Amino acid sequence: MKLSAVVQSLAKKGFVFTYSSAKGDPAVSDVFSDSRRVLPGSIFCCIAGAKNDGHQYAPMAEAAGAVALVCEHPVTTELPVLLVESTRDIMGDLASIVYGEPASKLLMIGVTGTNGKSSTTYILRSILQAAGLKSGLLGTVVESDGVRERDAERTTPESCHIQRQLAAMVKNKCGACVMETSSHGLQGGRLNGCRFDVAVFTNLNPEHLDFHKNMENYFQAKRLLFTKYFKEDRKEDQKENGKGNGNGNGNRVAAVNADDPYGVRLLKEFPGARGFSFADLSDVELGMDGSSFTIGTHGPGGPPLSLKSPLVGNFNVANVLAAVTALRGRFEDAVIAKGVAEIPQIPGRLEKHRLPNGACCVIDFAHTPEALRNILSVARGFCAGKLISIFGHGGGRYASNRPALGAVAASLADLILVTMDNPRDEDPATIADDIVEGIENHSRQEGKETKYRVILDRKEAISTALCIAGPDDVLVVSGKGAEKYLTIKDQKIPYSDAETVEDWIRLAK
Repeated sequence: MKLSAVVQSLAKKGFVFTYSSAKGDPAVSDVFSDSRRVLPGSIFCCIAGAKNDGHQYAPMAEAAGAVALVCEHPVTTELPVLLVESTRDIMGDLASIVYGEPASKLLMIGVTGTNGKSSTTYILRSILQAAGLKSGLLGTVVESDGVRERDAERTTPESCHIQRQLAAMVKNKCGACVMETSSHGLQGGRLNGCRFDVAVFTNLNPEHLDFHKNMENYFQAKRLLFTKYFKEDRKEDQKENGKGNGNGNGNRVAAVNADDPYGVRLLKEFPGARGFSFADLSDVELGMDGSSFTIGTHGPGGPPLSLKSPLVGNFNVANVLAAVTALRGRFEDAVIAKGVAEIPQIPGRLEKHRLPNGACCVIDFAHTPEALRNILSVARGFCAGKLISIFGHGGGRYASNRPALGAVAASLADLILVTMDNPRDEDPATIADDIVEGIENHSRQEGKETKYRVILDRKEAISTALCIAGPDDVLVVSGKGAEKYLTIKDQKIPYSDAETVEDWIRLAK
């Protein structure tokens, strides 16, 4: 695509910019915001970030083969320049144009909320696969373009990266993309260039308030999925009571948790949205190996639907209910039931490891008080011995959650090991002290002693817990899930909870 055609398309979309064409009209094939990844034929977008200013890397991008720049202020260059007020605001749509507007060629499903996003995306993808619809995935755990799967670097990447991945999905003959949409990504414009056919809201609990400042701001960021990034409800698509062909051409659907107060707000604001609730369920059976339940008449006129899921816990029932609500009517009930029954083990989400003595170790991403309460409550349900909780809290994150995490663990666990979890620029000992404060305050209020130890080295803490676990005990290692690193200062040090546990098991046999 010629640069002039890209510029004309941006102007038609209403973007305001100054275009300095310099000389020539180069062909454009890629868009990058990281100068280290620039390829010949790329547009390099200069982003003024909190720590680095991309404008200073324009010469590096030019040397790597960039053919044009997007800048917020003039730079010294001989390349064509689009001068804009905000690089982030234009970058997603720019990339979408360059990559052939891939989102318009996929069934786009976005999931937002505090807890349950990753699990819900895996459930949705399992249902899509059962329907024979090849699907890509973008989220906290992995990125998949339908052929290649790799560890994700962040929940919602930069917009140019998202558009590149969507284009790869189209090239690989995917019919759908399932995506986690974080509050940072929604508010920061990383979803620009995307419009979603299906939007799912799981829940909202205090998190990221160091960034959003208060819950209302946090909610408004999540709400953007249902306003700014939702496709228009086209009348020509409203056929067969809202059914589509499963390939992006059906009527849009919003699935919203009616048991969450912020979900109730969304349902009032968007009366066409489908609410889901535990009140819709009957015959609920929960066990260590999964769950079964029946959904009553729900969505577009469907009869009761009985489901069996390999996922454990009430919160995973809610995640299944969210996914089923989002897709029911688009696919046959038998297909949905098959997809739910075949949900794979989700890495780092209630991931179970059996110890040689019969004890069970569970690894989970739970890192908010509500998520920790959920996972410990589930573990308590199948724990015949001691419940041991091992966790920390990330540095540079909402510090008020630290004593709350301690209090939750003290209310449910028999033994707590407080450790490190991505301390970043903070002292891990200080973070641990904040957690211990919550443990001790809860103990005083309840008039009982809660056993705890502080072992900052995470590998040592987990190994200690594994060594003392009895045959009927359950260990819950939470906070990092499938992450394969520890962030200390500005370094990412290779590390995995699952590898730590499996290494210990191999030596113990």
